[in-house]
Amino acid sequence: MSNSAAAPRPSHPKEAVRVGIVGASGYGGVQLVRLLSEHPGVQMTYLAGQDSAGKRYGDLYPQLAHAVDLVIQPVDVDQIAASSEVVFLSLPNGLAADLAPPLLAKGCKVLDLSADYRFRNLATYQSWYRMGKTDPHWPSPDYRQANEGSVYGLPELYREAIAQAQLVGCPGCYPTASLLAVAPLLRQGLVELDSLIFDAKSGVSGAGRAAKVGSLFAEVDGSFAAYGVAQHRHTPEIEQACSELAHTPITVQFTPHLVPMVRGIHVTLYATLRDPGLVGEDLLTIYNAFYRQSAWVRVLPRGIYPQTKWVSGTNNCMIGVEVDSRTNRVIVLSVIDNLMKGQAGQAVQCLNIMMGWPETLGLPRLAFYP
Repeated sequence: MSNSAAAPRPSHPKEAVRVGIVGASGYGGVQLVRLLSEHPGVQMTYLAGQDSAGKRYGDLYPQLAHAVDLVIQPVDVDQIAASSEVVFLSLPNGLAADLAPPLLAKGCKVLDLSADYRFRNLATYQSWYRMGKTDPHWPSPDYRQANEGSVYGLPELYREAIAQAQLVGCPGCYPTASLLAVAPLLRQGLVELDSLIFDAKSGVSGAGRAAKVGSLFAEVDGSFAAYGVAQHRHTPEIEQACSELAHTPITVQFTPHLVPMVRGIHVTLYATLRDPGLVGEDLLTIYNAFYRQSAWVRVLPRGIYPQTKWVSGTNNCMIGVEVDSRTNRVIVLSVIDNLMKGQAGQAVQCLNIMMGWPETLGLPRLAFYP
């Protein structure tokens, strides 16, 4: 991955960029449609889907019928590439692996919201995301070549590389909140590397729009439960970025929980400090310096701890930091909207960087409240 500075580009769009969305009918897709329909730099030209092909988008989402006058088309690479300069792939894991290479070959920039292009180590991706595939040659050589040029789409850590990228693998919602919480600690070498514990909670929309017993109202309302304990697929994604930040392999403890709310991610990070003399104000200074050029990360004052409702509907990440001098641990609390900074909003933020536009362009700052 190149760390060289991006060439100067215009700070505001002069001509609308033609954009296509594959997988426009899911929760991630509808967030993209909502954001891009009001984005001053783009024109949505192609919405694609399998089961929903042939339907007007306004019939699927009547609340958007007045703003989006498009029919969902079949997933046809030639048609997508002919009508789009940039393509967002908002698909289940495993499908973008085959779609991205031909789109790249036809000159499109591609932003993938699945896990297919997040991993540098192919064996890691295969072991966690094989999904029942028995073909020993999976994934294809075309995928492998495309993946070598992909960039991990967390702007606060990989901004310069994203600016030069043709293919961006946008992070998951849990890794985004977790990595923004831990990055300053690892970059500065402030914590014991074997002590990282991520205690994470997600709203039900993180499971997607497909009907699943575990996300039915009757199952989640009034309940709180862990899932994927010691085996969640986002664990190796978190470990990959942590290892790059620390320049050494790191193993972390990550436990996700399902909370009976629609949207939001709350991650509490626990880590042992290397220097027992560090206090909360020291770490706040470090965090504020680390994110001083990050428009979407807000470090809260001492004693104020973020809530998911404070970021609902925005691309913001809010972070609270505390030190427990009794246990010599730092406690970092990080919240995002899983459908925004954890998915569609972050993808649009990456698009802005790729096009040389301000990172805030077309993205909401003010939360839905109450």
